[in-house]
Amino acid sequence: MTGRLAGKVAIISGGATGMGGAASKLFAAEGAKVAIVDRNEQAAAATVSEIVAAGGQAAYFVADVSDEGQVQKAVAGVAQKFGSITVLFNHAGTIVIKPFLETTLEEWDWLHAVNVRSMYLMTRAVIPHMLEAGGGSIVCTSSISAVAGTPMEVLYDTTKGACHMFARAIAVEFRDRNIRCNAVCPGFIRTPHGLREVDELEKMGVDVSEAAMTAAQGRIGEPEEVARAALFLASDEASFITGTHLFVDNGFTAI
Repeated sequence: MTGRLAGKVAIISGGATGMGGAASKLFAAEGAKVAIVDRNEQAAAATVSEIVAAGGQAAYFVADVSDEGQVQKAVAGVAQKFGSITVLFNHAGTIVIKPFLETTLEEWDWLHAVNVRSMYLMTRAVIPHMLEAGGGSIVCTSSISAVAGTPMEVLYDTTKGACHMFARAIAVEFRDRNIRCNAVCPGFIRTPHGLREVDELEKMGVDVSEAAMTAAQGRIGEPEEVARAALFLASDEASFITGTHLFVDNGFTAI
C-alpha cells in the first residue's frame, strides 16, 4: 500500500471515535498499520472493521491509558502484532467543566491522569521501539485551551498547558535521536467531546452561541480537519518540524 505513512506502524490513543477515529481511518488510508488503543472496545472494534473493509490494516487494544500496566501491555501487543512502532498519536483525553471553586481534588488528579499522565506513559512505552527502529514521530493533542483561558475550564486548560510543553520538551530531548514530537491544537470541533463542551458551557452562562463561535473561529471545525493536520506532523513531509504547536482553529488564537 502506498501513501504518506506507507511502511509505518502507528498507535493512536483514543483512536476509536471523534478526532481520534478520523485519524485512525486517515492514517490507515495513507498506508499505516494502525493500532487503536482505547477504553471503548465496541467503538474501537467498529472503527477497525471500517478500516479493514476499506482495504487498510488495523487492530485495537483495550486499555485505560492512564494505567501503567495496561499501557505497557497494549504497546507490547502492538509491537508483537505489527512490528516496530514508528508513529504515536497521543490523542486520548477528556474534559471537566465546572467552576474552579467547585473543582474537587479527585477531579484535579483524575483529569491530569487521563490527559497528561497518559501521554507520559504512552510516550515512555513507545520511544524505545522508535529508537530501535532508528526514529519516529510523535503527535500530541493539545488545544487552544493551552493558551486561551476559558471560564469553568481552569482544570482542563491546565492539563492542556502541560500537554503543550510536554510535546516541546520531548522534541528537544530526542531531536538528535531522530524522534520528532509536535502538538496539534484544535479549536472547537464537531465531536461528541466538543459538542458536550459547548452544551455544558452554555448551561453555565458562558457565551458559546453560534454567533460567538462565528466571531471566534468562523465556524465549528470537523474532526477530519484535525486528522489531516496530525497526518502531516506524523509523516515524513514534516521531517524538519519538531517542537512546534500547530493550531487547527481557523484563527481563534490569532484574533
